Order: sequence, then C-alpha cells, then structure tokens
Amino acid sequence: MIAGVPTEFIPPGPQSFDTPPIIDGVAWFTKPVLVAALSVVVIAWFYWGASRKSAIVPSKLQFAGELGYNFVRNSIARDAIGSQEYMKYVPYLCGLFYFILLNNVAGTIPLVQFPTFSHIGWAYVAAIMSWVIYNAVGVRKHGVWGYFKHQTMPAGVPIWLMPLMIPIEFISNILVRPISLSLRLFANMFAGHILLLVFVLGGHYMVFESGKIFLGGVGIITFIMGLAIAGLELFVQCIQAYIFVVLTAQYIGSAIADDH
Repeated sequence: MIAGVPTEFIPPGPQSFDTPPIIDGVAWFTKPVLVAALSVVVIAWFYWGASRKSAIVPSKLQFAGELGYNFVRNSIARDAIGSQEYMKYVPYLCGLFYFILLNNVAGTIPLVQFPTFSHIGWAYVAAIMSWVIYNAVGVRKHGVWGYFKHQTMPAGVPIWLMPLMIPIEFISNILVRPISLSLRLFANMFAGHILLLVFVLGGHYMVFESGKIFLGGVGIITFIMGLAIAGLELFVQCIQAYIFVVLTAQYIGSAIADDH
C-alpha cells in the first residue's frame, strides 16, 4: 500500500521461479545450485559422522544413519529389485533418495523455501542418470540384442502381435520412462510451490495491502490455510522422493531380470 492507496496484487507464476544470481557476475550460481550443493554437504557430513566411530552399541547419530540406510536398502532396493545383486545399487539409490528428499524439503525450510526440482532441468538430470544406469546394467547382463528383446518382446505374446507390441514396448520402456520420471517430480514440486505462494502472497496482500477490513479477515484465514498447505506440501515432497527412487529400483530390477 502506498500512501493509503491499495496496490495491485501480482499473482505468482513461472516468473516466481526465476532466481537471480547470488553473486553478481556469476550467472550460474543461483539458489537452486546453492541448495543442491548444501544438500550434498549435509548428506556427506551426516553419513561420515554416522559411520566414523561405528560400534556394536550405536550412538544416536550412528543409529539414525543406519536407520536411513536400512530404509533404502530393505524397503526400496531389496524389495523392488528382488535379486541377490541388489546391494551393488544401494549406494546410488541411497544417495539419490536423500538428495531428492533434501532438495524437495528445502521448499518448506524457512529462509530457503525453494524446491530445487521445481526447475525442470534438475529433474531431467536425475531421470537421465537413472535411465543410463538401468539400461547399462540391462545391456551388460543380456547384451544389446538380448536386452532389446527383453524390453520389447513380452513372453507369451503371439508372434503375429509382435509388430504391434515391439514399438509400444520400446516407447513405453525405453523412451517414456525418463520423461515420466522427471515430469512427475518436477510437476509436483512446481505446482506445490505455486499453490503455497498463492496462499502466502494472497494472504499478505489481503491483510496488509488491500485496505479492506473484510479482505483482511479473509487474509488471516488464508494464512492459516497456507500452513495446512505447507504441511501437505511437506508430505508430497517426501512421497515424491520415495516414488522416484522406487521406480528407479523397479526399472533396474526389470532390466536385470531373467524374464520380462
């Protein structure tokens, strides 16, 4: 409000995700880059500290580290891959899960409040990494032709249906998976943060800048609803990290399975 005159409300949109450089002249060093770098430092510090003085009777930090590691190993890698080889993929899946989780949860952390994966480029990179890994391990186990056959020719399908099934399975299993992985993560982070901004900025405008008592009361209710949205968003942030890594593990398991 300027001199008692209400200002116009500018709704949040894609422009709200355009973060300026943190350091002038260093265009690439933006808030998402800083959050991602800090998440790597936090994850490395946490697991280094948890494993530095491991003992039969664990400390609280060691217990927390083992709990986090065992969750990914037992509830994701072992269950989804379902193979004696699952242990070799646990480090990647564990690092991927906690990297996505921390960068998602950053959207609700005060003073940060920005989910890294609301920028589509980050989601693409994570999906491409998983795509390269599960295809590479599939080719290594079955060979190029064997893996192509494994992914595009379902067992038990009549030969006369293969001309139809092969392109469908190829598009579904080879081409669409990284796109669906990245878009699911990006869309949830983008939409959730937009929704949160609508409630917070809208409530702020109605309370402090609209100049109307009625809208001020509505703004207070909007702030309260914004807190509920923040709680829901935190739940979605955790679930999306879990879904991304579970699907990655399932794709790895499918790639190295003996049958389709």
